[in-house]
Amino acid sequence: MIQHAVVIAGGGPTGLMLAGELALAGVDVAIVERRASQELVGSRAGGLSSRTIEVLDQRGIADRFLSEGQMAQVAGFAMTRLDISDFPTRHNYGLALWQNHIERILAGWVEEWPVTFYRGHEVTDFAQDDTGVELALSGNQSLRAAYLVGCDGGRSLIRKTAGIEFPGWDPTTSSLLAEVEMTGEPPLGIHRTAFGVHAFGREEYKIRDGGEIMFGDQGPIRVMVTEKHVGPATKPTLRDLSEALVAVCGTDYGIHSPTWISRFTDMSRQAATYRKGRVLLAGDAAHVHSPIGGQGLNTGVQDAVNLGWKLAQVVKGMSLESLLDTYHAERHPVAARVLRNTMAQVALQRPDDRTEALRGTISELLGMDEPRKRFAAMQSGLDIHYDLGEGHPLLGRRMPDLDLVTANGPLRVFTLLHKARPVLLNLDEPGGFDMTSWADRVQLINAKYAGAWELPALGAVTAPTAVLIRPDGYVAWVGDRTQLGLVDALTTWFGSPTLQ
Repeated sequence: MIQHAVVIAGGGPTGLMLAGELALAGVDVAIVERRASQELVGSRAGGLSSRTIEVLDQRGIADRFLSEGQMAQVAGFAMTRLDISDFPTRHNYGLALWQNHIERILAGWVEEWPVTFYRGHEVTDFAQDDTGVELALSGNQSLRAAYLVGCDGGRSLIRKTAGIEFPGWDPTTSSLLAEVEMTGEPPLGIHRTAFGVHAFGREEYKIRDGGEIMFGDQGPIRVMVTEKHVGPATKPTLRDLSEALVAVCGTDYGIHSPTWISRFTDMSRQAATYRKGRVLLAGDAAHVHSPIGGQGLNTGVQDAVNLGWKLAQVVKGMSLESLLDTYHAERHPVAARVLRNTMAQVALQRPDDRTEALRGTISELLGMDEPRKRFAAMQSGLDIHYDLGEGHPLLGRRMPDLDLVTANGPLRVFTLLHKARPVLLNLDEPGGFDMTSWADRVQLINAKYAGAWELPALGAVTAPTAVLIRPDGYVAWVGDRTQLGLVDALTTWFGSPTLQ
């Protein structure tokens, strides 16, 4: 039987990001993916948020995505666009880029590492014991892994087989999404009707001035239309799309030759636990919700970055299994908030007059500076705060990508994270920290920074003397030369000290 340290079920954005993180840490990882290739039929997600771009920048691969996408102010709440161009981040924008391109670029990065792919296969069953998980694959193949991670979508077989509950809310609305040819000329852009929101656009488009979309005049039409009633769980047909368009627009514009048709709803559910023994969940397998606001793919990729280094340390014997419990503790609240804000946005999309009045009030509030910053930071993922206890405002939050000055020249903070190794950044005089006992795991960097310290939505914070930065870019400790609490933080996150 073939064995791997970690097997990932599902090779979408979450699974690919997790595989890259594990391979970067030197872990033997394999992906089981039902598609024969990375080719993706359908647009699905349409972009990356500011924090996800930062995460990719932490690994030195953001430019691969930026070179193919279009920078734009994509953060929004219930159709109200939220400008983040004044936010204190190097990436104060979102990126318009279809998921098929995101997956292709991520797969290209993963293929640079020794990751095994089992394409054209699915996990059909598994059983776990005290030392690992045995997996049955389609095609009568079998694998064994120390850990199994389900990144296999909202209908996750991994979640169901593990017996993990998926509580939440049933759908109240559904929409059809498709790419078709049309003999007629639909009005391009986003429209609101008595049924809800519908839109027409083309695959090829340009964004002008960071916001206005300029459509092309050739190629198939992308259609989104809200259905009169919640559609069935079955695969939608061209007839379903035609009937929905006629109900909303009075015509189906002569639709024909569909490339793909899919249905999405506002069903909102979240796994009761992200870990059961040696089985873990990430991405849509752990949480599903309305796609409004474009948070699904981004939340999944950030799940992977939170889990990857922790799972690597446990697999390599550097940390106890209990470190994996912090994955659920940190990421479950993040997705729970995504569920809440997407449900609120769906409620604000209802087409009745009273909701229209409420939507106008919310839009007016979001036009004010403080609410705009608060909601924009939430929608862009820049305000994520893991509860690591009381202390400096940086504790548990993303480390800003500062321009440091070191003895060897200028250096960006994110450059220090390219290899996914933790960093103790000393901004005081050199020589105040002895990291000999963790030298094999933690980088000690002596540097100076003379600029302002500012966090999205929070504003200016006191400049710290020293910070301990985790591989995912979040701050695990803030202190000074007294080193109060540093040994505890190092041990908690990166294992016991090495005996000298």
